[in-house]
Amino acid sequence: MNVVVRSGVAAGADTRAVLEEIDARVGDVAPDFVFAFYGQDHDDQAISDHLDRRFPGAARVGGTSCRGVMSERGLGGRSSIGLLLVEDPDGAYGAASVPLGDDPAAAAEAALMAALEAADSAGELPELIWIYQSPGREEAVVTGLRRVVGDRCPIVGGSSADDDVAGSWRQLGPDGPLTDGLVVGVLFSSGGIGFSFQGGYEPTGTTGIVTELGYTAGESGVVTGGSGRHILEIDGEHAADVYNRWIDGALPDGALADGGTILADTTMSPLAVSAGRVGQVTHFRLVHPESVSAARGLTTFANVDAGARVYGMRGDRERLVQRVGRVVSAAVTTLAGADVAGALIVYCGGCLLAVGDEAERVSATAARDLGGVPYLGCFTFGEQGMILDRNVHANLMISAICFAR
Repeated sequence: MNVVVRSGVAAGADTRAVLEEIDARVGDVAPDFVFAFYGQDHDDQAISDHLDRRFPGAARVGGTSCRGVMSERGLGGRSSIGLLLVEDPDGAYGAASVPLGDDPAAAAEAALMAALEAADSAGELPELIWIYQSPGREEAVVTGLRRVVGDRCPIVGGSSADDDVAGSWRQLGPDGPLTDGLVVGVLFSSGGIGFSFQGGYEPTGTTGIVTELGYTAGESGVVTGGSGRHILEIDGEHAADVYNRWIDGALPDGALADGGTILADTTMSPLAVSAGRVGQVTHFRLVHPESVSAARGLTTFANVDAGARVYGMRGDRERLVQRVGRVVSAAVTTLAGADVAGALIVYCGGCLLAVGDEAERVSATAARDLGGVPYLGCFTFGEQGMILDRNVHANLMISAICFAR
């Protein structure tokens, strides 16, 4: 049997009514794997209970998505719910979920083992690992997963999101909803899976060395290590001052003087670190500045190491709209001519907010370059994928996985 993929999206305030509408749209289907994403105001438990009844035994990953979802039919809107259903009886699929707890790396390792058990594939290497998690400790999660698989298979996914970075994000796994957890899916597709992971920004030519990081401390106040998400200094100067100079003084005066959130001000001007080179071309891992700290440092949504060279980057609306088409085209290309049954797209929630009223073109561009096949897109606050054969966490990125028939 060929791999069959169907998408279903509907919107409304009543979670159960929206799910019934999706049921009518997808028809008779018995998926082996379910991706489920939805706006923050929906009832997670109602979604979980519905999936239990409707698709018993199917592996499941998902959670909240910034301002809803998108599909080949367009943007779903803030009150939307979206399902991507993968029917592949000749493949093997499993999922598991865990609270992140005090040791997210160990939690991730345990979740991967449980997902492999659920797929009846313990000890085997998946074709792809798909993850969805609470924002904040993504690097530790990737570290835990890499203890098991290294970089022998791609780890792709996102950090769950809400509408306004208020912490209302949740995750949805086979055992129900979580608020500070991780969901891991393992995919052994009978048709094959193509993938791509890219950013839509270019270097400005500004660059410097991270010369000091902030520090984390234990309960006793003793310093336990550097905080890779707090850059105190670049080239020996306050990081916020250097960065503000790189972006021509665009930071709000109040934030620069007293500290404060700069998330919306920095989406088109992120930082980046090198992820390696192919010939003369440098590939970048993007890092989104979140706020100016009281010490005139920069807090970020991804880790940076002391001694790392950071680069100023720039983007614009049109580049972010068109990049999604390039990403899905690259994912299709990795299938070496096989027919595409459907796709899942992860598009950074910060990029979604930045493109504003051009967001409908993002979904249309993806649909065009996928040739109209079913797809589902979620909007995340952090993205995971493979850059130059290494699994990483980054910001302001786009990924696509494509299922071959």
